[in-house]
Amino acid sequence: MRVQIKVRHYELDTLGHLNHAVYHSYAEVARLELLERAGVLADGLREEQLGSVILETHVRFRRELRAGDVVEVTCDTVFGEGKTFQMNSNIYKLDGTLAAEISCTLGLMDLERRKLVEDPRARFERAGVDLKVLSTAE
Repeated sequence: MRVQIKVRHYELDTLGHLNHAVYHSYAEVARLELLERAGVLADGLREEQLGSVILETHVRFRRELRAGDVVEVTCDTVFGEGKTFQMNSNIYKLDGTLAAEISCTLGLMDLERRKLVEDPRARFERAGVDLKVLSTAE
């Protein structure tokens, strides 16, 4: 999944390139778009009293971005063992240059107990989420 975003002047830092915090915002745009397309934001998770929470995020900066640049931001989900899963994004310039890699560790929280649930992949599936949209590995 890819989302196009134009770098705006007010997002720049004093050096004239994209402020470091905005990279997180761009990844969030792609994450939410992917979650919406997969049906995560539909009623299934609400009925299960579950919500996704970010536990950790990491950015690896590769190339600077400047005002007026248009970028494509990817997002893909990787499930593993336990209570957490990864949502990874790459930010590319339109010429294909990799500008940043962003990895996020997330979990599904039981909104009543305020605790992470086991096996988030199975819980997404039970809630009717389209796992083939959420993860290219499915």
